[in-house]
Amino acid sequence: MINLTIDGQQVSVDNGASILDAAKVANVTIPTLCNHPDQTVKAVCRICVVEVDGRPGLQASCSTPAEEGMVVHTASPKVIRARKDIMELIMARHPMDCLGCQSNGSCELQAVAGGMNMTKPSKYDMDIRKAKVDKSSPSIVRDMRKCILCGRCIETCSEVQGITVMAKENRGYDTMIVPPYGKSLVDTPCVNCGQCVQVCPTGAITIHDDTMEVYNAMEEGKVMVATIAPSVRINVAEALGEDPGTVSTGRLVTALKKIGFDRVFDTDFTADLTIMEEGNELLYRLKNGGTLPMITSCCPAWIKFAETFFDDHLDHLSTCKSPQQMFGPLIKTYFAEKAKINPADICSVSIMPCTAKKFEAKREEMNASGYRDYDVVLTVQEIARMIKTAGIDFANLEDTEFDNPFGLGSGAGLIFGATGGVMEAALRTVYEVVTGKDMAPLEFEPARGFEGIKEAQVDLDGTIVKVAIAHGLGNAWKIINMIKEGKADYHFIEVMACPGGCIGGGGNAPRTWEKVEERRKAIYEEEKRLPVRKSHENPWVKQCYEEFLGEPLGEMSHKLLHTHYISRHDLLGS
Repeated sequence: MINLTIDGQQVSVDNGASILDAAKVANVTIPTLCNHPDQTVKAVCRICVVEVDGRPGLQASCSTPAEEGMVVHTASPKVIRARKDIMELIMARHPMDCLGCQSNGSCELQAVAGGMNMTKPSKYDMDIRKAKVDKSSPSIVRDMRKCILCGRCIETCSEVQGITVMAKENRGYDTMIVPPYGKSLVDTPCVNCGQCVQVCPTGAITIHDDTMEVYNAMEEGKVMVATIAPSVRINVAEALGEDPGTVSTGRLVTALKKIGFDRVFDTDFTADLTIMEEGNELLYRLKNGGTLPMITSCCPAWIKFAETFFDDHLDHLSTCKSPQQMFGPLIKTYFAEKAKINPADICSVSIMPCTAKKFEAKREEMNASGYRDYDVVLTVQEIARMIKTAGIDFANLEDTEFDNPFGLGSGAGLIFGATGGVMEAALRTVYEVVTGKDMAPLEFEPARGFEGIKEAQVDLDGTIVKVAIAHGLGNAWKIINMIKEGKADYHFIEVMACPGGCIGGGGNAPRTWEKVEERRKAIYEEEKRLPVRKSHENPWVKQCYEEFLGEPLGEMSHKLLHTHYISRHDLLGS
């Protein structure tokens, strides 16, 4: 242990800890901007400087190791003056449009400035970065005028996801973080995962806001239909200020009805449909010599990634649409017919933890119903803002049940929200279809947890099925390379683009691994309480097949629930 003094307080920390770490132990708050608990130390913003006895100048607390006997002052007049000067330099280059910024209220720069009592304009001449706002992507908006060059987005895109869409250009005062060759984001290999949104401390990278489309549809008198993804019920309360992992399913349904939605359905229902289709597709491939390993297709960021970097192996992807895109055509065919509503009068709104779902809904082929399958996709952040705008006291709402015929999803559908959940859900059904027995225990522990790549095998009446699970595209790269090199002897692989799965999605409240762990625990605890825990036992799924779809992999299922993929290799340039 290292013993040091911080602001007169004796502190002991592990060897290798930084001054910033030691300050946290002492309950002393040092402001930071480039520092993020899940990333490497960058020490570029310098807002965390402190004074250390016996050392000249000031030290960046995030990168300076704590040493035995060190005496640190975190709020001396010298430190306060330096931090204010640094903040004034940042403010001189930053647009002061906080009231109209999507990050207003959650902006780290705003919070740090408030905490430092920055009550007067910068003494430096204003020279805001000259950059156009890039709204080309259906998922992400980039406003580099608000960038503070912290480098967080570069690290998550390059080191975590392995894509490297953005990098620093120019030097010194002229430095900018941009895509290559002056391209707009839509013309790059960006997969719309939104992990850059999650780590941006300002409003420089935000979600493409589509809430006005919903309000416009309401004014037009559309029948408003909302569908809620599995992890949304875990994340919305957190986005509204409650503890991470707070489950708010019934309250969310109530809030959506108050906002003006006529029907609210559970996307767990089509997660169950996905298992029915995908599980049978896997069995078909196993029996008929189909392309193996088969890879899940629920994650649109992963799909675009595969179409861009893995386009010569697209036959490995399941042809099943994601739960969202299965729901879209069902709303405008099966539901419209049962409810006697003209599909043209329906506005279908998918509420997701995911920014890439916005891109997915706009894919040209997503019109199996004869209409645009989904009209609008909103993220957790957007629906949280709509709840606030409506003046709804979310914390004190009563619970409301989902509407039928899509109001019941199984536990298997719910665990889609965490990495490994699709695999576990599929195995629960496939195991019983093949063996005629329940998988015991029902909880498939090898699929759970945050290890980057997990491997397991299941005995299906003498047939050993080897499976793998990867989350975060950096780990997907490893799986892809194994397939290309002929070293992946798996039968079935699950890939989720976001670290942790959908509970770590780009459309949620800003993430840390600590928060994602609480969300994961909540999903599995909630799943245990559901009356149905296997997809093939969902009575509404059975009814949907009996009344409308026919059978898994049947003609109607193929028309509405399956899709095809295209090469996007040209996004990589020459």
